[in-house]
Amino acid sequence: MEGLEETLTLHRLGLFEELGRSLKTTNCIESLNEQVESYTDNVKRWHHSPQRHQWMALSLLEAESRMRRLTGYEELPKLKQALKEAIPDCE
Repeated sequence: MEGLEETLTLHRLGLFEELGRSLKTTNCIESLNEQVESYTDNVKRWHHSPQRHQWMALSLLEAESRMRRLTGYEELPKLKQALKEAIPDCE
């Protein structure tokens, strides 16, 4: 079942009501990956690391112009805080 683990995590963190609609599946991430792939598909030579970073940054900026805000985006600071509390050593 797609998204079950993500849904359970949102329930565990007490944020399903606020963010469940947007984050219960991985569709937004998959869509971003497809847009980046589409933008960088014709790049034939990835010479060195800074050039790779440049192509990725450009593709993300291009994809950003076609993105919409997540439903419940105002609650993302709560998610950040809940994750910090759930994973104390992570900073």
